[in-house]
Amino acid sequence: MIHNFTTDQQVNHRSIRQFKDQSLSAEQLTTIYQAARHTSTSMFLQQFSILHLTEPKKQAAVRKIAEQPYVGAEGDLFIFIADLYRNQQIRHQLGNDDGRLHTTDIFMQAVEDTILALQSALTAAESMGLGGVVLGSVKNDPDKLIQVLGLPKMTFPILGLQVGIPDQEPQLKPRLPLNQITFDNDYPRDFSINDLKDYDQLVTTYYDLRDANKRIDSFTNQINGPKLNNHKTSRDMLLQALHNQGLALE
Repeated sequence: MIHNFTTDQQVNHRSIRQFKDQSLSAEQLTTIYQAARHTSTSMFLQQFSILHLTEPKKQAAVRKIAEQPYVGAEGDLFIFIADLYRNQQIRHQLGNDDGRLHTTDIFMQAVEDTILALQSALTAAESMGLGGVVLGSVKNDPDKLIQVLGLPKMTFPILGLQVGIPDQEPQLKPRLPLNQITFDNDYPRDFSINDLKDYDQLVTTYYDLRDANKRIDSFTNQINGPKLNNHKTSRDMLLQALHNQGLALE
């Protein structure tokens, strides 16, 4: 592997969930925004927006939805939004109809723009010595989140991002081996769970060292457990919430 500042920063990424009680400076915010703004965008549609939540009531409401105590607490909370409203308004104000804006294809392009922008923002934050954690949990109740944020139709919150000055130094979480996720030309169908024995041991050791009093099993046992077992959650309403926003209708 080639080592430089950027690659070392990326492969040593750790999710930070505990921050010092200090907000980002205006210069740090601008840097994060500029990095997100210049991210690759599908068809130059630029279908994302960022909400920076600074109102304590909104922070608390999102924290309640996410059910995680650090969300909207120390540091700065951002919600990254797939935004087709802006382009809808451009078309309307130029005398046109919505065209393909309600299709799943265009919505997926907005999702891609949004996720890429978030990753650029996080990379920029970490380059300044800040830490961050990506928050899928903000969508635990998508309809409620849309209401709390006051979002118009044709927008949808995709992910949250909490950024701040790290107040913890977590271990580097082991990822799947490269030979399990990278392939040349053809996708292999001869997968065997036995190929993950060494990785399972790494994951078990990681959790044992992190919290010896709370037994968390191997990677394969986690995949085979409650995370993916059949059960109803509020996130099962995501498709209906999307449709309520006028998105991915066809």
